Amino acid sequence: MTRNSLPIRLGTNSRALGLLCIVALTAGTARAQTQVEPETALRMLNAQQQQFEKGVVQVADNVFTAVGFHGANTSMIVGTDGVIIIDTLFGPASATDAAEAFRQYSDKPVKAILYTHSHGDHIGGASAFVGDQQPDIYATERFGSAEGVNKAVDPIKLARNVRQFGRKLSPAESTNRGVAPAGTKDNDRGEGFLPPTVTVPNDGLKTTIAGVEIEIHISPGETDDAMFIWLPKEKVLFAGDNFYSSFPNLYAIRGTAYRDVLDWSESVGKMAALKPHAVVPGHTMPIKGQQAATTALKDYSEAIRSVYDQTVRGINAGKGPDQLAHEVKLPEHLKDKPYLIQFYGSVPHAVRAIYSGLLGWYDGNPTTLNPLEPKLKAQKMSELAGGTQKLTEQMQSALTKQDYQWALELADHVKWLDDADRKLARKVKIEALRGLAAREYNAPNRNYYLSYANELESGQLSELWF
Repeated sequence: MTRNSLPIRLGTNSRALGLLCIVALTAGTARAQTQVEPETALRMLNAQQQQFEKGVVQVADNVFTAVGFHGANTSMIVGTDGVIIIDTLFGPASATDAAEAFRQYSDKPVKAILYTHSHGDHIGGASAFVGDQQPDIYATERFGSAEGVNKAVDPIKLARNVRQFGRKLSPAESTNRGVAPAGTKDNDRGEGFLPPTVTVPNDGLKTTIAGVEIEIHISPGETDDAMFIWLPKEKVLFAGDNFYSSFPNLYAIRGTAYRDVLDWSESVGKMAALKPHAVVPGHTMPIKGQQAATTALKDYSEAIRSVYDQTVRGINAGKGPDQLAHEVKLPEHLKDKPYLIQFYGSVPHAVRAIYSGLLGWYDGNPTTLNPLEPKLKAQKMSELAGGTQKLTEQMQSALTKQDYQWALELADHVKWLDDADRKLARKVKIEALRGLAAREYNAPNRNYYLSYANELESGQLSELWF
């Protein structure tokens, strides 16, 4: 093993974590919504950048994690006669960069690859780690079910994926993706994927690879094919995407099937029960130190469960998703934790997903059983305002007052009116989207607002959808 350069070493008082603790105090004023003053939003997102600063982190004597080489992390465990790779990034280009960085610390052959789940940013670069010797590749029995079976809506999911991650934003517009850098090598997606050769049974697996004792535990959460990896001797835990430094993405706005929130909370609780000395997330920096790592996992599990419980109580009290999305909040003792700031996931989005996942689309209010079609509703809104011109003036007034959400909603009414200035409605919507984006510290929201505004401005979207 060569030591040509030193890896990043993280402790409980790391620079990134310390700065985020300070920023968290500011974030606490944002309530359940993720809108703050533009300067604050940008400062928070810039601070979050440190969570995926490119480099190799030494987690334990024989454990190394490559952060920032793409959106996700990849890790190397050094054994007696070989190494084990945990997740393999997005494609061969990013994976090759990480593999070369790892080779500064060990030149032993890869004996095994473990996929924590089947999202493409964790499995697409496996070929870059493989030499002449074909390694065993471990995954769960349900591997491949991460995105469900919604192939029929793949076209729109792709478009929304591009917006959520800001893949087409200019450098001036880009900040980051909440738990990942904005600029990543994406043109070789999945080209290095190697299929699993060893299936992890539903009750888990204990084995030894390259002299390293390994436990693999089934842990549904962000995906139902997820597993976490535990090194009992080193007391290092690889969490996959069930944990990272942000409130979790219990629902992704690109469009996902229901993610079982209770399963997710329980899986993270099982991780916390192991009292790891270090936890390696699927994204963002590892957390070292037993107290710091264990507390983070306990808090994470509690936060997910709290959002679920509050939502269920509200549902059973007869409240609908729109009301609950504004009422449910993280408990006071958790809201300022740096690993629970809503950089990636969002509490309001989670609430809506839980409601829909448990009850479907109907909110129980008979008014919403058969609502007016959009054009007819717009006409009645216009009549209520005193005519199309008056409604248009209200839309412009909302924009002038920087009441951006209301401006958006009014623009969506004005666009349906045959006698309205639809070009003006489009312009107002673009400006309102950019106004909201400037105030967002939730990266998917920010990226989506900006991406949609650009599509409107360039004419990519039809009259129907703007």
